Amino acid sequence: MSDHAPYTTQLQAGLGLVNETKALLDLWAPGMSAAQLHRIALDSGRFPNVTARRLRNIVAECFAPRYLVAGAAPATHLKQLSGSLAVGEVMQLMLIFTSRANLILGDFIRQVYWPRYVGGYGEITNEDARAFVQRAIDDGKTSKRWSATTVRRVSAYLTGCCADYGMLERGSRSGRRILPFRISTAAVAYLAYDLHFSGIGDNALLAHEDWQLFGLAREDVTEEMKRLSLRGLVIVQAAGDIVRIGWKQPSMETLCDVLSQG
Repeated sequence: MSDHAPYTTQLQAGLGLVNETKALLDLWAPGMSAAQLHRIALDSGRFPNVTARRLRNIVAECFAPRYLVAGAAPATHLKQLSGSLAVGEVMQLMLIFTSRANLILGDFIRQVYWPRYVGGYGEITNEDARAFVQRAIDDGKTSKRWSATTVRRVSAYLTGCCADYGMLERGSRSGRRILPFRISTAAVAYLAYDLHFSGIGDNALLAHEDWQLFGLAREDVTEEMKRLSLRGLVIVQAAGDIVRIGWKQPSMETLCDVLSQG
């Protein structure tokens, strides 16, 4: 068994859910529980084609584990940013939170998507995803062995979720074209400050695995941070392998204010 929490099938409750998440963020207010959000969403008329049970699953199995963790900081920040950032920028933040809540997705992106992307492959297939899932099961990354049906479904969820976040071509197909994908300035700033305020030191921060969701190695992150410094969001001092970062925003809230203003 790995040191990390075991992989789950929770992604089956909903993939990227970009539009649903944006609608729920509109309805959510700080201090609101998942159960309260479900009731308000049910009464809102915003989900006319979703059954009450399905809506409860979306809120409890997808929205809450992704955005109502850490004192609901992700929901608070996304609500603040979603009105001013471009949809693609918001989707990249959703990708970070979804990958943290669903470890299997983050590892699939790091271990399959980016090696294929960098290797010049044109597409990723459900068979590529199935081989990844099967290998994970053999390596003890699930709490028990999954059935062939579950393996097939989870494989499709992985590629479908990548499509929802703009990394792969959308549509129901066994092979999806790899799309150009580059981290936005807003996502660089948010992730850097988020890791900083979680207590991670500057040099460890540059090598954090969350950057690998965007195909970035340590030296790439250093370059992205230098670009942030040109925008006045941080101060970067680099001497050899040692990098010192001056953090100009005192909190995530003030950073979100700055990002909201462009």
